[in-house]
Amino acid sequence: MITSADLPGAVDDGLNRSGVSWGAIFAGAAAAASLSLLLVVLGAGLGFAATSPWANEGASAEALGISTIVWLLVTQIIASGAGGYIAGRLRVKWANLHGDEVYFRDTAHGFLSWAVAALVSAVLIVGAAGNIISAGAQVGAGAVAGAGASIAAASDDKAGGNDNAMGYFVDGLFRSDAPVGVSEDAANGVAARILARGIAQGGSLEPADRTYLAQLVAQRTRLTQAEAEARVDQVLGQVQQAKVEAQQAADTAAKVAAWTALWTFIALLCGAFFASLAALFGGRRRDRVIWVEDPYSTTRTVRTGTTPVR
Repeated sequence: MITSADLPGAVDDGLNRSGVSWGAIFAGAAAAASLSLLLVVLGAGLGFAATSPWANEGASAEALGISTIVWLLVTQIIASGAGGYIAGRLRVKWANLHGDEVYFRDTAHGFLSWAVAALVSAVLIVGAAGNIISAGAQVGAGAVAGAGASIAAASDDKAGGNDNAMGYFVDGLFRSDAPVGVSEDAANGVAARILARGIAQGGSLEPADRTYLAQLVAQRTRLTQAEAEARVDQVLGQVQQAKVEAQQAADTAAKVAAWTALWTFIALLCGAFFASLAALFGGRRRDRVIWVEDPYSTTRTVRTGTTPVR
């Protein structure tokens, strides 16, 4: 059984003294955070160098995604491992403790150094990350309702201030068998409200709305009724396709965000594990250092294991 009391040169810290060496923990956390920052900057530089603004050039999106995940794991392993090793190597040597207790304290020191480094990094980047996530969510939400939002913006009832849904029914109150001559803004507003109504109903117009909109188009473009109806169907299909593409883009963005969060979680777990493991190794190396007083010399000899070092 290995106990720290069997190690020459061990210092008795007392039974009531805390077993946490906060100085070593903060030193390890500072080293981990700094090294993590360096590796992240290096990874960003390599990523920008591998991309290209031109189509079909540079690394693909899939390759960049995989390389980002791998680099995140490598960053956590290296930075957290280095911080944990420093925390374990610099901690105070404990006396009169069972070997299992020493191993537990070393592991705890590594974990605490990783935790402090993670908290510091989170405080430093939470503002930027929050802004990025908020912007991404707003873009995704705007993309889902992109076509509908543009139609709604164009269909404001400037005269009475009514919303789009009520504006559609108000238009119906004054609708005649054939469109009357109105200004371009008024015609555009009526057409926008009819299209918005059709998109809200699943991408199809009611027969009366389709006929009236075609008559309005024919009146202003000098097309035949059949050509105007074909144009109405074409535009409605384009708007519906834009909505589908926006929904697909939003779904893809949501999946990417989910996978990013999952792999970030895995990388943080790996960082905590390697920090604890490295602290255990560093603590064992720390306990192997023995100070030897030579009565026949004015110098002090340090023994690491069995090899003396002067």
